[in-house]
Amino acid sequence: MKKDLKLDLPPADSLVDQIFTTQEQRDDAKREKVMDIPLSEIDPFPNHPFLVKHDEAMQNMVESVKTFGIQTPAIVRQKDDGRYELISGHRRKMASEIVGQLELPCIIRKLSDSEATIAMVDANLQRETILPSEKAKSYKMRLDAMNKQGKRTDLTYSPVGNKLSGKTSSAELADTVGESKNQIFRYVRLNELIPQLLEMVDNSVVREKSLLQIAMRPAVELSYIPAKQQKALLDEMLANDNTPSHDQAIKLRKFADAGKLDESVIKSIMQEAKPNQVEHFKMPKEKLSKYFPPDVSIETIEDTIVRALEMLRQKERNRSRDAR
Repeated sequence: MKKDLKLDLPPADSLVDQIFTTQEQRDDAKREKVMDIPLSEIDPFPNHPFLVKHDEAMQNMVESVKTFGIQTPAIVRQKDDGRYELISGHRRKMASEIVGQLELPCIIRKLSDSEATIAMVDANLQRETILPSEKAKSYKMRLDAMNKQGKRTDLTYSPVGNKLSGKTSSAELADTVGESKNQIFRYVRLNELIPQLLEMVDNSVVREKSLLQIAMRPAVELSYIPAKQQKALLDEMLANDNTPSHDQAIKLRKFADAGKLDESVIKSIMQEAKPNQVEHFKMPKEKLSKYFPPDVSIETIEDTIVRALEMLRQKERNRSRDAR
């Protein structure tokens, strides 16, 4: 009885490649190539979480593109309709548009939706300055993408840290971005803030004195308050040019959890005095430099000034008494 003999042969097209091409040609075909793609055919990444602003950094990039062109190719993937989706290079694309270039050098990669999201986030996290809102949105996008790939998220918060067996997506993200899992949790929580409050968290990084600012810890507490109460809190903050401290944010959250946070409670809590509301007198050290050696500490200078003022006041009292 004859047995069918099965030969483990490569696919026909692969066999043809091996016969009619050299190894060098096959290796070259596998290498990523840079192609100039018309800007009009490149779409931004959907819901791109990183701001692309026409600021000083962008102007510097524009000048660089004018002089040297685009030095690092952008990364795109081709969509079903033949157009391209930008994975990395949104700022380079804007700079090219400002300069008047019609094409952008790009590397085309085959990526699934989840792979594209992860690649987009990782590429942009290399920026020098990243706003809290950008981290909040990008961390969530990356974790959601990793979750779709079948990895456990397990993103829960603990003041003393989480101890989980096996590496979860949140642990992997923590290793990638160099932040603790709990800090990543805090950033993801910021997505629950209404846009105006989230912008104030960004202001705490920008540190523009004229803008209202909310620090990270109180912002996380406020993220647990329903949107309706957040809007009422926003009105109170804008009316009094004031933002809640961490202690005040904790109180606001507790009343919200109990279903008792209304406008009167918000107003009462926000009117409480805060340690950072105590007014401080400041004087540039340069104005005092001629009176003190350069190695004298600020504390010594303050003590000396206070003693001098005490002596002056005592002298004025003595003079007033002698004049009677």
